[in-house]
Amino acid sequence: MATSADMPSEERGGTFAPLREKTFRTIWTASLFSNFGQLILGVGAAWEMVRLSNNSPSMVALVQTALMVPLMLVALPAGAVADMFDRRKIALVGLGFAILASTVLTTLAFLGLTTPWMLLGFLVLVGGGVALYSPSWQASIGEQVSSQNLPAAVALGTISYNVARSFGPALGGLIVLAFGAKAAFGINAVFYIPLWLAFFAWTRKHVPSRLPPERIDRAIISGARYALHSPPVRTVLLRALTYGLSSATASALAPLVAKDLLNGNAGVYGILLGATGVGAVLGALFVSQIRDRLSTETAMRLLAVGSGLPLMVVGTSHSLVLTCAAFFVMGACNILSVSMLNVTIQLSAPRWVTARALSLYSSALTAGIGIGAWAWGVVAAHTDVGFAFVASGVAMLATVGLGMLFPLHADKEVDTDSVDIGYEPEVGLGLSLRSGPVVIEVEYDVDPEQAREFYGVMVRLQRARNRIGAFDWSISRDIANPALWVERYHCPTWGDYLRMRDRYTQTEFELQEMADSFNRTGHGHRVRRRLERPFGSVRWKADSPDLYRGTVGYIGP
Repeated sequence: MATSADMPSEERGGTFAPLREKTFRTIWTASLFSNFGQLILGVGAAWEMVRLSNNSPSMVALVQTALMVPLMLVALPAGAVADMFDRRKIALVGLGFAILASTVLTTLAFLGLTTPWMLLGFLVLVGGGVALYSPSWQASIGEQVSSQNLPAAVALGTISYNVARSFGPALGGLIVLAFGAKAAFGINAVFYIPLWLAFFAWTRKHVPSRLPPERIDRAIISGARYALHSPPVRTVLLRALTYGLSSATASALAPLVAKDLLNGNAGVYGILLGATGVGAVLGALFVSQIRDRLSTETAMRLLAVGSGLPLMVVGTSHSLVLTCAAFFVMGACNILSVSMLNVTIQLSAPRWVTARALSLYSSALTAGIGIGAWAWGVVAAHTDVGFAFVASGVAMLATVGLGMLFPLHADKEVDTDSVDIGYEPEVGLGLSLRSGPVVIEVEYDVDPEQAREFYGVMVRLQRARNRIGAFDWSISRDIANPALWVERYHCPTWGDYLRMRDRYTQTEFELQEMADSFNRTGHGHRVRRRLERPFGSVRWKADSPDLYRGTVGYIGP
């Protein structure tokens, strides 16, 4: 399969090519308003916390943590819900909740009832609505644009945020100075409305699964197990977590940079965040070009250096111009890093688990930022703001070494659509979707001379089975007949097994074909499907009435 680097530029499309597609253009434009509102909220909340907490560094840093905590806690369930139900409707619910929470916060602020912990609580609620909406929006980008425009569309999503970040913080600072934090809270509530209307107007074609939705707990487990057993996704999550931990000072302690290091006010704080936003916008324009010219791993190492050095500059500078330049470079490097990791997730995860994979990525990144914001705030409280920034820069430079230990996988686009594997199971028992556990045994007849090669393929197949839903996988070899191998795994229920069959992509299918190629029978593999603990398939007692006489081994729902 051709990679993006192999495609001619006219086929890939330019940076703004996705905006030619109406649905994406409408939602993207509306997202500008919501991003403006959210950033204005962040500025107002941070500066209000400075006033309410008497300039406490730890409390100011907790504003960033409060906005990020919901993304850590809600993102994975939200991703599971987005994979199971209509993503458009889930986005509407999440945005509606954010509007409601913002409206209540505004009302309390106008009444003068806000306290530091009440402010943090409502920021968590607003963040919860955004966390519910976000996976549905990100996972639906692939439905709104063509596949060759997906990397550019992801980059445009970050541009939308950073166009707002270029001007939103400065605007937020002016609003706070002129009208107070309560006005910033109210504008945030109003600016979510256009995005809600854009999703409401989207006539998305929802194709329901042929199977009922999973239970939410099993859906979450399925997403987590996929990430655990998928090396590309697992590595991205680790790198996102460490990047967030190292870079959290830039946003969390920016108000204190303005106040303590630069002796400024809310306007200076807005200028610093505006410089970050301008850098981010310019950086996002080059996501596609960098992916074409550099591997993701090489780019991430260079961007770590580009982020770490400016953090150290901020910690030692008392010049507004020099500090703004450092924030500008950090903004560009930050958005490039986040975008490239996001694209890697979207191109690696199959469609059935896209929202959950993106949620895990968002959770890892925001967990790093949230925990890092608190940790660097504590460091600043015990030392000073400058030392916290220098230490953060050193930590960022150390992630280059982490990349050598856990490198991102080679850039390669894979077919993430599900495939029909055939081999429809023969069913003699009257099963329901809740029947189980189900034991699957696959028999192979392999030339003993090829045993080592076959075993190597089966180890790879084990990871594939585990990430799409298998439990307790094992491979065994017959003692009397060394040519006979039996692969065995469990599924909790018959419904889980059927869902597992629907999750095969071309990657898993090709691994199965490789394993089958070792089979000497010439008829593929022999599969046995067994119901474990089949007490419901027989009558309780010999003299019990058989209400389903004439059926074959009925099992009730």
